[in-house]
Amino acid sequence: MTERERVIRLNGIGGVTFKTRIENSIRVLLYISRHPERSAAKSKDPESLPQRTATGFLDFAQNDNASNVTDEFENLCTPLILSSDVRTILALEDGRYFEGESFGATGTCVGEICFNTSMTGYQEVLTDPSYRGQVVAMTYPLIGNYGINSLDQESRSPHVRGFVIEELTEVPSNWRSEISLDEYLRNWNIPGAKGIDTRALTRHLRTRGAMKACLTTEEISADEATRMAVKGEGVIGMDYVSEVSTKEIYRWDPDDKLSAPWSIQKLADEEGARTLPAIRFRIAAYDYGIKQNILRLLRQKGFEVTVVPAAISAKEVLALDPDGIFLSNGPGDPAALPYAHKAVHDLMGKRPIFGICLGHQILGVAFGGSTFKLKFGHRGANQPVKDLRTGKVAITAQNHGFAVDGESLPRDVEVTHINLNDGTVEGMRHKELPIFSVQYHPEAAPGPHDATYFFDQFADLIDEQR
Repeated sequence: MTERERVIRLNGIGGVTFKTRIENSIRVLLYISRHPERSAAKSKDPESLPQRTATGFLDFAQNDNASNVTDEFENLCTPLILSSDVRTILALEDGRYFEGESFGATGTCVGEICFNTSMTGYQEVLTDPSYRGQVVAMTYPLIGNYGINSLDQESRSPHVRGFVIEELTEVPSNWRSEISLDEYLRNWNIPGAKGIDTRALTRHLRTRGAMKACLTTEEISADEATRMAVKGEGVIGMDYVSEVSTKEIYRWDPDDKLSAPWSIQKLADEEGARTLPAIRFRIAAYDYGIKQNILRLLRQKGFEVTVVPAAISAKEVLALDPDGIFLSNGPGDPAALPYAHKAVHDLMGKRPIFGICLGHQILGVAFGGSTFKLKFGHRGANQPVKDLRTGKVAITAQNHGFAVDGESLPRDVEVTHINLNDGTVEGMRHKELPIFSVQYHPEAAPGPHDATYFFDQFADLIDEQR
């Protein structure tokens, strides 16, 4: 990764480098230690925010531009605003609303609100294209503690419309951190809300179901924010794939510099990477919003990957003469992608096919089945999935709001996996053709690597068809 690419990933396409808040925090701490009377006076201010989120030097930095207080701060490039006093409203379309504090960018966003139950991985959530058009709430109460780095992103930029958390870590503490979560969202102009009762929000969504929401820092009433949520775009009927898919055909990592398994241990060449296997098969991967870790793992399993746009026809893909076809994850409503249904249908029987997540749903429609909206979706790193053929249960990472209707599938398609929480279809295969798919993310690592064997099964399937 070049330095230019690293800067763009962290700061946005403009590539503007922002001064780290850790340096500012240290300076404020030093100031408070020398002037305790300022901190004491500020903590008695009746207009300051509740002490739950701001004590000591954070209280002092709330409303004061420290560069105007003492000469020690005159050389700072940015104001020392380490704790927000900007009110934020999160209004749901059914009339319920929550109040919190702003972090990240200010402004207004509207989208379907969903919750993710993962304890870690917020950077991967932010940059997963499958979250396009959505406002994401994290159920784990403390977010931002390990910051953001330029290597853990699933795509070049974040895709969420808004980000909702309970408590924000103002100063991250991790040796890989390059920028704080607050700065990262500001750089990409994504509004965030902290101090939200995410447990109450999650319980409400589980009870009432997925819905649209408006997150705003503007001086408007909760009723007005609710009306904006009602009028805004959701996910049903939306084609967000066309917004996130590549526009050009390209080969993933032709120089094998991005795909090697990363290791904390340095090797003899001083690079924290391991050797990749020789290329066994050439595949075409439909990009419906593909995550970079999927591409890395495909290469680690011996695939040479050519990534193609979502709207490309079966004829154009077959002209590349791939050994197999991979259907990726992606955002939006699978029923709103007729061009994808046709292309996949036309590829059946001509090449082995493996689909995951949205690719699994597109495959279900191409088989002749249908999809439906889940009440609140599966988003997290601990979803139990049962293999109906072996009886084994895997703990999986998932991110989807739609599912394939198992009753709608033709007789020559077998349901192979189900979700143990609600019984929905998590995997299927064609009984005659070399085609299979799973609803979850076998490339993700929520702890155990329970599902990575699917990539080996894909390789075996291609090998059998040669």
